[in-house]
Amino acid sequence: MAIKSLSPNWLTEGLIDFEYKKYLLLGYLKQIEREFDETRLYPFLGELVHHYESLKLLKEKKEQVSKVFPTNLSRIDLQKMTLEYEQMLEDEECMGVITQILEFALPRLQMQLKNGSEFYEIVDNDMSIEPIGIIPLMRQEGYLMIQNGTEPKVHIYCYQLTLFESAREKFRAIKTAFVHTYLKQMTQTFESIKLDLLKQQSMFANPATYLLHSKHSYPMQETFLPVAKRRFVRYLGQEERA
Repeated sequence: MAIKSLSPNWLTEGLIDFEYKKYLLLGYLKQIEREFDETRLYPFLGELVHHYESLKLLKEKKEQVSKVFPTNLSRIDLQKMTLEYEQMLEDEECMGVITQILEFALPRLQMQLKNGSEFYEIVDNDMSIEPIGIIPLMRQEGYLMIQNGTEPKVHIYCYQLTLFESAREKFRAIKTAFVHTYLKQMTQTFESIKLDLLKQQSMFANPATYLLHSKHSYPMQETFLPVAKRRFVRYLGQEERA
């Protein structure tokens, strides 16, 4: 059954009611929990990050606003010669409900995010990368061989690495396109697969080729490939700095 996503604006759109929002959130988190139990990480882990960071930012902004929000004079203490004020923001029933929802939602999103991140680390640590054949100096594009656990299939993807720069840091993005699947035989090596691939494909003269494999098998589209791409980008970055 397809998972029902939680709207990016779920907190503020529709009925602003604590019990209703609690029902929406808990239902969504239950679905996420089932997906993680089935070792399916994406796109669910990315959604959790977005929801958690959005609510966290909203809470911070709300606290900043409440410090400068207009106030009403509530009491004059002539003995102490002080003026006491009440925050008008707290009088807003809607804002009170939103605050209640934030306090309920943030720790639960954080807990599920922690569970997903821990599983991500397990998958990431389960993967290994090794070069196949001679690796050229230009490694921004080439082939990536994927072997998912003990499965006999070797999936071939061509990859292209793109570098984006900002004033503060560099970002690497990777594009992949499926090429072919080989059924690995006992007498067949990854080097022989590469040679056969070069005979069939004329995209590169001497392509950088890497094997990325894991000890255990994972759902290919929801877990293995998303984690593998991030692991491979990090690997190439480390090679560049070596």
